[in-house]
Amino acid sequence: MSWQQLLAANRVRNHTTSRQELTDLRAVIARDLQDAALAGLSADRRFATAYNAVLQLTKMVIACAGYRVVGQGHHQTAFEALELAMGSGIANSSAYFDTCRRKRNLVEYDMANVATDTEADELLRQARQFGQLVEAWIAQNHPTLVP
Repeated sequence: MSWQQLLAANRVRNHTTSRQELTDLRAVIARDLQDAALAGLSADRRFATAYNAVLQLTKMVIACAGYRVVGQGHHQTAFEALELAMGSGIANSSAYFDTCRRKRNLVEYDMANVATDTEADELLRQARQFGQLVEAWIAQNHPTLVP
């Protein structure tokens, strides 16, 4: 899949991001990472919240690349577009996050007690690492968007 194919399929639109947009997303990410670490929340809720942090980080990358994901299936499209923006070196992370997307769908819409504490902890760990990677990528490729 290419950006041109995603544009033609109306899965992304051209978009110009700003420091303010990224600042706002960073606040959402920080909140979600903090909430996903709270003791006492169910594993399902911690998993879904950590997943949302990953999704917002992915949104930052795509915005920096000049696009915004739109339409049905936008979470799946986001992880496909992540590889286009950051390169094939992110493929393992993208595949892991896409697997988490499917579990998150179950958690949010269909079932309770789907995620385990181990899965929630692992996704939170991966989300934090991904956040560091995304910030380094932005600093290297889009330094005018660094806070």
